[in-house]
Amino acid sequence: MNQTLLSLLAFVPLILAAILLVGFNWPARRAMPAVYVSAAVIGLTAWEMTFNRVLASTLQGLILTGAILWIIFGAILLLNTLKHSGAITAIRGGFSGISTDRRVQTIIVAWLFGCFIEGASGFGTPAAVAAPLLVALGYPALAAVVMGMMIQSTPVSFGAVGTPIVVGVAGGLDKAGITTQLVENGSNWEVFFRLITSEVALTHATVGILMPLFMCAMLTRFFGKNKSWAEGLAIAPFAIFAGIAFVVPYAAAGVFLGPEFPSMIGALVGLLLVVPAAKAGFLVPRQNWDFADAKDWPANWMGNIQIKLDSLTARPPMSITMAWLPYVLLAGLLVLSRVNADVKAFFSNNLVLGWTNLLGETGVSGSIQFLYLPGGIMVLVVLATFLLHRMKFSELTAAVGESSRTLLGAGFVLIFTIPMVRILINSGVNMGDLPSMPRAMAQLVATSVGDIYPFFSSWVGALGAFIAGSNTVSNLMLAQFQFDTAQLINVSGAMLVASQAVGAAAGNMIAIHNVVAASATVGLLGREGETLRMTIIPTIYYLVMTGIITMVAIHLLGVTDALM
Repeated sequence: MNQTLLSLLAFVPLILAAILLVGFNWPARRAMPAVYVSAAVIGLTAWEMTFNRVLASTLQGLILTGAILWIIFGAILLLNTLKHSGAITAIRGGFSGISTDRRVQTIIVAWLFGCFIEGASGFGTPAAVAAPLLVALGYPALAAVVMGMMIQSTPVSFGAVGTPIVVGVAGGLDKAGITTQLVENGSNWEVFFRLITSEVALTHATVGILMPLFMCAMLTRFFGKNKSWAEGLAIAPFAIFAGIAFVVPYAAAGVFLGPEFPSMIGALVGLLLVVPAAKAGFLVPRQNWDFADAKDWPANWMGNIQIKLDSLTARPPMSITMAWLPYVLLAGLLVLSRVNADVKAFFSNNLVLGWTNLLGETGVSGSIQFLYLPGGIMVLVVLATFLLHRMKFSELTAAVGESSRTLLGAGFVLIFTIPMVRILINSGVNMGDLPSMPRAMAQLVATSVGDIYPFFSSWVGALGAFIAGSNTVSNLMLAQFQFDTAQLINVSGAMLVASQAVGAAAGNMIAIHNVVAASATVGLLGREGETLRMTIIPTIYYLVMTGIITMVAIHLLGVTDALM
């Protein structure tokens, strides 16, 4: 078969996903089974994969799905447990007395607290937590959703304690094949993976430093009485200070600690620096900024859910320290299990289900580390919270029930999405001696675009996130494609994979799934188009800046990796 036609066929599952999800507005639960079938049929026919390898790849994908669902379950369970214990109400109440300036509230509540929630939970929870919190503080519902969606940028690559990198990038790359190349060049997978993580952190930190200012400018331009960009830009000194307070520890954590911690550490350090500064009036404009009177708000700004700070639970008030304690415990356990060799060995080697060479297929393996994965650590924190917050057993079972129901929806989509990705990646072993589907895609792109492709690599990642509604899934689908393209145009594979991860994070700002989830929390369902028309602006800023950084790194600074 003609090589160009083969390359176009390799794109079919991704194009079909775009057509069904975006063009026909199908829900992912209907679209992704069809996309999986298309990948399997192309693998069996055009790629001449054996039925056994397609089935083994599907099983490998299901194992990886189990690992992801375990993380999602832990993240959602922790949030729901804190909701039922009264901790979320206490955390919300603690934010309300810091400043009356809406720009300051946006930076502290939406940006810094939202980034922490993203680091701890991920999977769209920051917008779902921040949007109702902002409405409770007096924001219009539409403004709350837009601010909540803008959180879905800088912290997302390290959301859910690094899942988009730990699972998305590592699971989306042909680890065995890349490791062979690395060893031949005197390196290893750990070094390469750390390089990707560092480049993701440094790129995000460079672009993300202006995101708090961007949020304030969007707030005043679209929701202010005067529709003014200038009123948002007037808080530039404080906003840039807040940006630095977040991105410096964030970047340092990414470079020196790994992918699990940057968003949480950046947010915690940022909160410790920015909250006292706001209370002291440091760099805060003298002129306070607020919305117009609520009676003058347009009807399309308003949701149909009224949110009160005490609406989540009827439990007695809880101290801020006790409310934050589970998150502190989570951060401590995560750091300990990643940094201390003995603790890491204990968590890594116990409660592990592993399979090697599934159905006899070489290199098709998988495992679930129930303790070491963030899901297991979050479940341990939930059990500690049950005791520390003196919860009733009925409250814990309610949290488990709510989390399980949420998990079912995500699970059905993922059991088709991830096996589809693994079929693409494992298609390099076939009877026709053809390159894998991601490499075939890469060959077509490399011959069409060439040296300027690095500028567009982040846009490809954003498209994946827009289609899939997930940074993790975008990385799973496209990381190998980016790596193969880098090899073909002779540039750093680590840098293009990093650009993919950053772009996929930015794409979350326009991911329909996330917009729907955030809108639902404030009663704005059905108006997602209005949100998307606004969030496309910061998304374009993020992708243009990332594209420039990637081009400069590759073509001016000569960034390379061990494979070049």
